Amino acid sequence: MTRPNNRPDAVVLGIESSCDETGVGLVGLHADGSVELLADAVASSVEQHARFGGVVPEVASRAHLESMVPMVRKAFADAGLRPSDVDAIAVTAGPGLAGALLVGVSAAKAYAAALDRPLYGVNHLAGHVAVDTLEHGPLPSPSLALLVSGGHTQLLLVEDVASSITELGSTIDDAAGEAYDKVARLLELPYPGGPPIDAAARRGDPTAIAFPRGLTGPKDARHDFSFSGLKTAVARWVEQRQAAGEPVPVDDVAASFQEAVADVLTAKAVRAARDHDVRTMVVSGGVAANSRLGRLAAIRCAEAGIELRIPRPRLCTDNGAMIAALGARLLAAGAPASPPDFGADPALPVETILL
Repeated sequence: MTRPNNRPDAVVLGIESSCDETGVGLVGLHADGSVELLADAVASSVEQHARFGGVVPEVASRAHLESMVPMVRKAFADAGLRPSDVDAIAVTAGPGLAGALLVGVSAAKAYAAALDRPLYGVNHLAGHVAVDTLEHGPLPSPSLALLVSGGHTQLLLVEDVASSITELGSTIDDAAGEAYDKVARLLELPYPGGPPIDAAARRGDPTAIAFPRGLTGPKDARHDFSFSGLKTAVARWVEQRQAAGEPVPVDDVAASFQEAVADVLTAKAVRAARDHDVRTMVVSGGVAANSRLGRLAAIRCAEAGIELRIPRPRLCTDNGAMIAALGARLLAAGAPASPPDFGADPALPVETILL
């Protein structure tokens, strides 16, 4: 998408703090409805969680407290803007970790009150869909979103990212990103597991081990996912090798595991698109940066005549730009601001885009 060079008609500040990234983004909204990324500042606390093998909520909340103001200042400095240039503010109100969400919501309310600007309490998952508008322009209606992250694996029918999103399917147990983390631990690879497994898989043989594809039988739910059985199958295979005193071929295990995940994700996403006569698919969330998922999705979407859109890796992971992008869409649609007493909702359903 070619970015407009003229000054935006409105500027939206976005704040994200649902998990272990403190994200602050600034997005410009133009009169023709186009949006541009002005700044994207992110501080991650992932290194603080690595020794625990997963996110520790209390650690994440304290990290947000420490990083929030510096990231806000950095975003404005990077964009060459002042707080008074902001026309609206959006903040992740859920889903996510309760304490982490409260830090972001409290900060956003303070900035909105100080600047006397409207505040939108928005859905983190809808933000992952809206961020693609910064990369590829407006989403056609309808579109299909495959959202794949450490905490979520969902298929979403998107009629309008600012007003109508319907969940078609979700994981019934582990999310894909969660399975990556657990398999990485089995293979003694670093946390988070996505990047090291992807790197190891490039050196391995994806056909070396026939790991199962969960919920792909003729009587299984068409659009739901399950990765718990796959994770267990990897664990049992590794344990059997170790019990026999044989070395574990880490690269082949990683490649075979990754192929199983990508195979199921892309097959079910294309099936859902066909079931609902959708011609545009967006893949987002942290796992969208996975190399094999991107390649296989491109192949299968091309075969099915579906346009594939995947944001750049930095925009796939949690960030404030995605929340600002969603806020810009709400502002353009004339959506009312959230009530001043809205709170964080750790279990906010994806259908609730705006509180």
